[in-house]
Amino acid sequence: MVGNLPLLELVAPTLIVVALIYVLPPLLPMRRTWARLLVFATVWVVILRYQEWRLFTTVLPADGEWYEVGWVWFCYAVELFAEIDALILYLAFLRRKDRSAEADLHEQRLRATATTLPSVDVFIPTYNEPLEVLEKTITGALCLDYPNFKVWVLDDGRRAWLRDFCQTKGVGYLTRPNNSHAKAGNINHAVNLTDGEFVAIFDADFIPQRQFLMRTMGFFEDPKIGIVQVPHAFYNNDPLQTNLALQKSLPDDQRFFFEAIMPSRDGWDAAFCCGSNSVTRRAALQAVGNALPTGSITEDMLLTLAMLRKGYITRYLCEHLAFGLAPESLQAFFVQRQRWARGATQILFLPEGPLGSNISFMHRLLFLPTHWLSQSMIMLMTVITPIVFLWTGLLPMVNVDTASVVSYIVPMVLAVIGGVCAYAPGQYFPLATQVLGTFQSFKILPTVIATLLKPFGHAFKVTPKGASARAQSYERSIFWTAATLIFLTVAGLVINTMPEYRIVTQGSLLPIVAIWSAVNVLVLFLVCMMSLQAFAKRGEERFPLQEPVWIIRSNGSFFLARTRDVSMSGMAVQLDDLTRDDFRPGEPVRFFISQVGHVSGTIARRAGALVGIRFELPESTERDLLISKLFTLGHNTANVNVSAAAAFLAMLKSIAILKPTAAEAGIGAAAAPAEPDKLEAATYVLQPKDRTVRLTDIGSQRSSLAA
Repeated sequence: MVGNLPLLELVAPTLIVVALIYVLPPLLPMRRTWARLLVFATVWVVILRYQEWRLFTTVLPADGEWYEVGWVWFCYAVELFAEIDALILYLAFLRRKDRSAEADLHEQRLRATATTLPSVDVFIPTYNEPLEVLEKTITGALCLDYPNFKVWVLDDGRRAWLRDFCQTKGVGYLTRPNNSHAKAGNINHAVNLTDGEFVAIFDADFIPQRQFLMRTMGFFEDPKIGIVQVPHAFYNNDPLQTNLALQKSLPDDQRFFFEAIMPSRDGWDAAFCCGSNSVTRRAALQAVGNALPTGSITEDMLLTLAMLRKGYITRYLCEHLAFGLAPESLQAFFVQRQRWARGATQILFLPEGPLGSNISFMHRLLFLPTHWLSQSMIMLMTVITPIVFLWTGLLPMVNVDTASVVSYIVPMVLAVIGGVCAYAPGQYFPLATQVLGTFQSFKILPTVIATLLKPFGHAFKVTPKGASARAQSYERSIFWTAATLIFLTVAGLVINTMPEYRIVTQGSLLPIVAIWSAVNVLVLFLVCMMSLQAFAKRGEERFPLQEPVWIIRSNGSFFLARTRDVSMSGMAVQLDDLTRDDFRPGEPVRFFISQVGHVSGTIARRAGALVGIRFELPESTERDLLISKLFTLGHNTANVNVSAAAAFLAMLKSIAILKPTAAEAGIGAAAAPAEPDKLEAATYVLQPKDRTVRLTDIGSQRSSLAA
């Protein structure tokens, strides 16, 4: 018995939730509408039951001083706002589209056609990105295997060195006398100077895969398609993965949006342009004024809404067809997220936004940017509420005891979390979401509130990229705020365990608050860890790549080795002959890499059979070919497929201090040397004609360099 109710009666709602939401969905065809409806109905029956109890038992009977009643109503209002936002998400999840089969058919048709394919202008807008970032994107764009495109670099930084670089590469270079309307204005200027039937846009750090246009252009056979968007995927780790050492245990934090939410929005014809990795029909752009809207700093979402009103929709293809840089530092992370939050909030005040006329109710609902406010508020309230209770005795709800928590609150929490997990298995990780949400809320909530009070007049800030973005730092304000909240939580619990100092008069609630507080302390501790910027050990990302490589020493001898990983600055190789103890750091070597050619380098370090080689690779055909090999053929993707339980355990383990692996020490291989396979490789010399053929793969624009 718990209170006046039998234990089985109390836990029955929880058992039903576990059975219908945690056990049953993995057995159901969740891509079918009826299965998605079943999960939806189960979750929201539980939530409605909870809401009936919450309002009529814990809110309306509240009495006492004005601040006591006010606090109860404020907590309820925040909670209700979050659940309304959750309802919008769940409505979106009722549909889902996978367009890969369509893309297959379109690609076959495009590759088989004998007629000239539509022309595409490939735009690379840039402002202050360094050459180390831009050269990959420009070279990658030149590798597109589409027969009718032109690459344009849109330089809002007006840099002479970039103009010269573009001339060397044979790509178009456009600039303008001012930077009005930031990125949107930059693109609009280029739109008026070009004439391609379609416009593809890649941010300065996003490198398209070779088949990008062949996989996306076919969708425009449908005249109502105005934009085709693909996910943002990354070849480096984001701050959550890096700072908590979860590179191999947790996907990047945007997987949930791009692989769960966007395919569902596409089912409602409510996917939207995300700025980069998109193709836009010029005729659709002309229908909305031949320009991207400039009323909001999130011009991409506003463009989708403008096109919706003209009868054009955005189609979403959930395939990793371009890879870019996730924020390389905490500073870059917040520049990006605050810009998104501010821009999404701004559209509420525009006639072209979701509150304007001439769009459907579902589109209006799905384009409301409520999650920026609701998520930040509920995350912070989750942390602050038990602290307020422990230090003041103020209750967030009245008439609550252990029995009601077990019967109403526990099933509701499990239902909300479990429902999202059912719709997004392998993409939604509750603890990671809680940590990241709490972490960013400290800065996102003030940004959203400030934008609601003053929607416009805020400067557009470009996300820092490259070496300058990797400077080691830590988020001082977030670290000490989270540490203070931990102290207040723990101290509040300790004080209320001592009868002579106890503040809380409802002693029966202390065990419940203690469990709640323990979870909060865990989350806040991980927030503190995330606030500490991990040291960037390398300037270039390394990609696992195992293939034979011929190494030529200065004395003319050569031998075969196997690469373990490769980057633009060097590689780790495993020697075939473990007796080569005369290798020493500083020795110059040359080596032959397939699809690249001969490259010079220097032995940087040695650890057993593993040798680290530093490249000497200035601007050259070989450098372009290495970019093409590493960044346009799928080597730059590392999918992390883990369960929510495995991710949870990995985050707990991240609290422990880990020893640096061999890879972290700079060798590039974390595992112990393994016996290499016997390799066969053709011993041929790269002839000038080979150089010409490979250069053609990079793009017809480079043909002049082959001479």
